[in-house]
Parts: sequence; structure tokens; C-alpha cells
Amino acid sequence: MKVRVNVTLKNGVLDPQGRAIQHALAGLGFGGVNDVRAGRLIELDLADDTSDAAIDEMCRKLLANMVIENYRIEKV
Repeated sequence: MKVRVNVTLKNGVLDPQGRAIQHALAGLGFGGVNDVRAGRLIELDLADDTSDAAIDEMCRKLLANMVIENYRIEKV
């Protein structure tokens, strides 16, 4: 089973990587970019019998920093 975990910063948490991307886009002449938030995508290839609870636990314990990040799980 393929699973994608999309990890993003929580609202209100400063995103220096997003800010750097925004400035780089402006420097390349792309106007109208008001804000950029960067995240990461983690793809997992799991055994078919892996439970939703186990996937959620993986995210909470390792894949996302629950203090500053949110995550969304998508089964592909």
C-alpha cells in the first residue's frame, strides 16, 4: 500500500524557507506572489495490513513535529 504524508507548518509559525522562495520568485520577475508556505511530502510503501492507527502513530512520533506542524495522510 502506498501512502503519502503531506507535512505543513501550522498557521502562525514563521516559514523562512517559504519566505526565501517568495523573494527568489520576485527576483526572477514573478509578481503577484503574496505568500509562500513550504512543506514536505513523504511517500511510504507499507504492508497492506498496516492499520490507519499505526500510520497516524508514525506521523505523530517521527514524521511531523506536532508542536509546529500539521500532517495529512493520503492513501494512493
